[in-house]
Amino acid sequence: MPPMGGRGAKAPVTKAKDFKGTVKKVIRFLGGYKIGVIAVMVCAVISAVFNIVSPKILGKATTALSEGLIGKITGSGEIDFSYIGKILIIVLCLYGVSFLFGLIQGLTMTNITQKLCYKLRRELTEKINRMPMKYFESRTHGEVLSRITNDVDTFGNGFNQSVTQLITSVTTMIGVVVMMLTISPLMTLITFLILPVSVIFISFVMKKSQKYFKQQQDYLGHINGQVEENYSGHLVVKAFGKERDVIDEFDRTNDVLFESAWKSQFLSGLMMPVMQFIGNLGYVGVAISGAFLAIKGSIEVGDIQAFITYVRNFTQPMQQLAQVTTMMQSMVAAAERVFELLEEEEEDQTTENAVSIDQVKGIVDFKHVQFGYDANQIIIKDFNAHVKQGQQIAIVGPTGAGKTTMVKLLMRFYDVNRGAIELDGHNLKEYNRNELRGAFGMVLQDTWLFKGSIMENIRYGRLDATDEEVIRAAKSAHADHFICTLPGGYDFELNEDATNVSAGQRQLLTIARAILADNPVLILDEATSSVDTRTEHRIQKAMDNLMKGRTSFVIAHRLSTIRGADLILVMKDGDIIEQGNHDELMRQQGFYAELYNAQFA
Repeated sequence: MPPMGGRGAKAPVTKAKDFKGTVKKVIRFLGGYKIGVIAVMVCAVISAVFNIVSPKILGKATTALSEGLIGKITGSGEIDFSYIGKILIIVLCLYGVSFLFGLIQGLTMTNITQKLCYKLRRELTEKINRMPMKYFESRTHGEVLSRITNDVDTFGNGFNQSVTQLITSVTTMIGVVVMMLTISPLMTLITFLILPVSVIFISFVMKKSQKYFKQQQDYLGHINGQVEENYSGHLVVKAFGKERDVIDEFDRTNDVLFESAWKSQFLSGLMMPVMQFIGNLGYVGVAISGAFLAIKGSIEVGDIQAFITYVRNFTQPMQQLAQVTTMMQSMVAAAERVFELLEEEEEDQTTENAVSIDQVKGIVDFKHVQFGYDANQIIIKDFNAHVKQGQQIAIVGPTGAGKTTMVKLLMRFYDVNRGAIELDGHNLKEYNRNELRGAFGMVLQDTWLFKGSIMENIRYGRLDATDEEVIRAAKSAHADHFICTLPGGYDFELNEDATNVSAGQRQLLTIARAILADNPVLILDEATSSVDTRTEHRIQKAMDNLMKGRTSFVIAHRLSTIRGADLILVMKDGDIIEQGNHDELMRQQGFYAELYNAQFA
């Protein structure tokens, strides 16, 4: 990742994306949960209404109490505790009903939110399996993982809190305004004088902080990518003494994250204290005007108490709305990143009238194949070859000649720009992509094993294989001996990176997995590069037996391992410059002979 600027440098501002568009996408994504969300809204409204009505009724108890006290002092009456008690019971019941509907609303919303997050994670996982290889080769693993973990969690937390809070706050504000007008239009007008100030302030903060929330989510992904890369490659970092460089790069990215997070949180944090100050001004105005009206006899004492409660109930949802805008900005920024991933280009998984792979023989034709990862930079210029069923084809050449690229084209990780690759006379595009890959067995230079037992890792090649078949495949790969020396044998647990066995042993396990898969076409990309010469010789014999009757493509730098190949394709700069078997190529005294002799000079 390129440097993001020096420590303390001003953070580049990422422009805010389509807020309304993302909200519409979220609404569409709700799908079958819309009824549940409507039920949540209804419960939130009912809960708010009962809360709104209660202060007005409670005000009657205050009025009765003040009138009773005055009557008792003047000797003209007594406090009617029976009437006050009835009012308190009614208010208690109203608050109880409000609490019940609030509880139902909270449980329902939590359930919907968790189901939404589950659906998002499932769709993201399925999406990743449909995406082309070029997407992952252009992004760090941490950045992709951040969208599945951090962004989904941010979206879920924000959605759970902001939706109900928004409904409750808006309902409360509308209801409070109505109740305030029934008490005193003049006092309501005084209270409303603070509203334009609040709206202007909230709008200003939202406009300023949204871009920083988006930037915060973006750089959180960058941070995760760096941490993931540096952790997985910490041995290389230490070996080359790059700890200081790694820390400096992390600090630069962290500075940008810090600055964007600080600005977004500072701006959103201004809302609460400023809104409280504005609300306090409203209290002062209400107290003065209420006392004046009460003296004139226009309102009762209990109405002042109820109105002050409503002022608090009016400013409180405004403060909550300020918090909601903060959560919604963070939620929408996270949702944007999630939907960006969900809307990425996909591979075509199926083809109409697809050719079946059930009887694949393994006849492969490369016809004027032209390909470049960038359409303007062609690296495979004009590749032609005919591979007969059961032949062992070796692809050799210097680094960067295009050998591994040919394997990626065979597996349809990429499609050719021009020309065609045919399997049994059918263009690869005529096969369903996943079914096509099922016809190929692969052993790569970079081993991939997962956390689990050795038995489970080998069985990954064919999940319905019996234990006996797994052990037989391990013996064919000459892996059985070292497996039996491990604690637990085939039940030995590999750790997350399989670093508790050697690199050569990891390679043997992947070869055993390929043997177990028993695919009609094999691709071996430097399959024996991590084993010693003696083990390589044994594996080569096992591979020779495995490749009998199967078309196999072998990419090798150790030319001694492919001397017995039926056809050797010599590549240079994306073209086949020589082809033939080992003896024929050596007699030509060309580029292959030069490579071969150089290894044994």
